[in-house]
Amino acid sequence: MHLVTQGRTSGEPRTVIVGYLEEGNDLIGLAMNGWDEGHPSWWLNLQADSECLVRLSGHGPRRFRAREALGDERIRLWQRWAEVDHDLEGYAQRRKVTTPVVVFEAVA
Repeated sequence: MHLVTQGRTSGEPRTVIVGYLEEGNDLIGLAMNGWDEGHPSWWLNLQADSECLVRLSGHGPRRFRAREALGDERIRLWQRWAEVDHDLEGYAQRRKVTTPVVVFEAVA
């Protein structure tokens, strides 16, 4: 997905491509900075302002609100990602920070 956030310090639009899974009407992403340490800027931007625009292939932009999945929801969604990326656990264990699972909920 093409994700457009508002820069938390600049206020300017910031665009990035993020992998996602579909979960009903929601989109699920992992806030990883590649496999490097720290969180990606897009996630830091969404923590400051959860509103964003998402463009999926073949569709126009839609408004979403992002939030971090916690508890049982995080475990379930992480497992869905692990089914797609069999090396996910190994990569995640190399990082010092926990990888946020991000739920993008469509805004009506």
